[in-house]
Amino acid sequence: MKAFLLAFMTALSSAHASSVYDHKLKDIDGKDTSLAQHKGKVILMVNVASRCGFTGQYKGLEELHQKFKDKGLVVCGFPCNQFGKQEPGSEKEIKEFCSTKYGVTFPMYSKIDVNGPNRHPVYEEVIGENGPLKGNIRWNFGKILIGKDGNPIERYGSTTSPSSKKLIKAIEKALEG
Repeated sequence: MKAFLLAFMTALSSAHASSVYDHKLKDIDGKDTSLAQHKGKVILMVNVASRCGFTGQYKGLEELHQKFKDKGLVVCGFPCNQFGKQEPGSEKEIKEFCSTKYGVTFPMYSKIDVNGPNRHPVYEEVIGENGPLKGNIRWNFGKILIGKDGNPIERYGSTTSPSSKKLIKAIEKALEG
């Protein structure tokens, strides 16, 4: 009986647990969306900025997206102005910059906070106090790899290039899983 109750309570609590798919987002055009449209895919969440020393990573992120999108990877860009105020533009300006300068075709979302009291719930889910990869994002172009099951796998800092062997190997392994 105890085993049954424990199994029932575990099932009940996990039925109410939230995931990265449950949080409302706005895309770069201001339309309501969420990461639920990417269920079953590997997601690389990246907090991006247009006026940063790492902004050139947009090129590598687009290359990753093109190389692995047919295998199930989706790169998701989250503009953020929290680090050195290096993403001051409007969503329209950000979208134009990304598409004309870097040919970005991966999904971009509206500007959010990734740290602090106004941290977006999707980031809170992953890196917040109760998140599996807890700890603040340190700078622009922080990367978080999410598995096909919606569970966070690993996080990478700004200095981890999109062409990093370590990151590519982790993506390939996640795509197999």
